[in-house]
This record gives sequence, structure tokens and C-alpha cells, in this order.
Amino acid sequence: MSVFERFRLDGKKLMITGGSRGLGREMVLAIAEAGADVIVTGRRSDSLEAIAKEVGAYGRQCWTLQADMNDPGICESTCLQVIQEHTSVDVLINNVGGRREDIPTEDMSLEKWRELMDLNLTSTFVCTSRIGKAMIEAGRGGRIINIGSINSLVAGRNIAGRHYETAKGAILQFTRSVAADWAQHGITVNAILPGGFMTEANQRWAREKPDVISTFRDQIPMGDHGNPEDLGPLALYLASDASRYMTGAGLVIDGGYTLW
Repeated sequence: MSVFERFRLDGKKLMITGGSRGLGREMVLAIAEAGADVIVTGRRSDSLEAIAKEVGAYGRQCWTLQADMNDPGICESTCLQVIQEHTSVDVLINNVGGRREDIPTEDMSLEKWRELMDLNLTSTFVCTSRIGKAMIEAGRGGRIINIGSINSLVAGRNIAGRHYETAKGAILQFTRSVAADWAQHGITVNAILPGGFMTEANQRWAREKPDVISTFRDQIPMGDHGNPEDLGPLALYLASDASRYMTGAGLVIDGGYTLW
């Protein structure tokens, strides 16, 4: 098998949460181009319709599920629906998440804390637990990719909402722990820790908190934010046989931000 063939995903099936826009969309397109069919969850019907057309252009199937994975009950029922309709998937990407709120710790309500922890952490647990169990039962191995953040490692500057750092840090340790448990089943579990990418969410922060975004950019050794399409090849690597011997890793892609 040639090195390029090890990146092929023909006959494989991906499930990704929040895969219709931003970094999720780029990961979907990279994996579909490599030959996989995809199951995409998202909140907006228009963006789900758009990603289905883009995947179809590669000759791959795309099933879309409109669901708010922030809600643990909806998250679980969506996973169970996927298992019922598809039995198992080969690749799971837990992509749903975001800071959303700039609320200082001393002012954050317990209700808001729980809501945001559900968004960033509980959704990752629920999908990993339910879809991962189906992978184990299918006995074919699998790939799980959790989208953390450089805030899994360092605090964001000039911005509050430390629920985000807490959840993303937990995702990294959850990744490592489950990787140790499931290696015996041929399931690898890895995390991608992105730095600054100008997604819709960060474009919003750029409008509302321009000093936060400019300060962040000034600290990047490579001089600018990443482009969303930069993430696709890394996700493809972790989804494919090219990463067969990698598990429990947290791969930073941040233009060098965390180097100093």
C-alpha cells in the first residue's frame, strides 16, 4: 500500500457534530474527498443543506440531522438514532462547542455554567460513550477525534468565560483516558487543539471584542490566524490508517501561539 493510499477512506462512514459550518465543514469536506460517506449534525437547516450538496459533489452520501447537541437529551437521542439507522460508524468527530459567553467567573450563574459545560464537554462524553460503544460491539475498530482548543493548555487573554478552558482541558484528559481504555478494541482516540481560526464565531468576537482578536493575532509567531481549510488535512490524518499507531495525542495547530 502506498503512503497516499493509507489516507483513503473508501467504504468508511463519518459522524461529526456541528459539521455544517466553520472548522467542522472543512473536516467534512476533507474526509468526504478521501472517500467516506458522512453523517452531519447541525442547528441550521440551510447550512446542512449546503454541506450535503458539497459532499454530494464528491460522489459521497451525506445524511443530515438537525439537532442542538448542546442539550444532553437531544444529543443522546441523536446518537441512538444514528446507531439505529447506521448500526455503527468508523469515524466520530466531536466538534460541537464554543466560548459563546464572556462572563467573569465571579458573575457566572450555576445555570449558565452547566449550560456551557454541556455544550463543550457533556456532548463529547455522550457521543463518545454511545457511538464508541457501537464501535466496540461492531468489532471493526474505529477513530474518535475530539476537538479541543489551545485553551485546553493555556488561558485565553483578555477574555473571561473560564467554562471554556475548563471544558476543553477536561476534553484533553478525557481523550487520553478513553484512548487507554479502548486501545484493546482497535479504537484510537485523539484530540485536535486549534488556535485562532477565523470562523464565524471568531468573526463575531472580532466585531464585539476587537482588542481580544488583535492581541491574539499579535502573539502568533506565524503572524496571522489560520484558515479553516488548514484543519482538514489534520482531521483526515487522524481519521485514516495513516495514524494507526497514534492514540491519546493532543495535536496543537496554532501557528506557534503556544510556543511562548
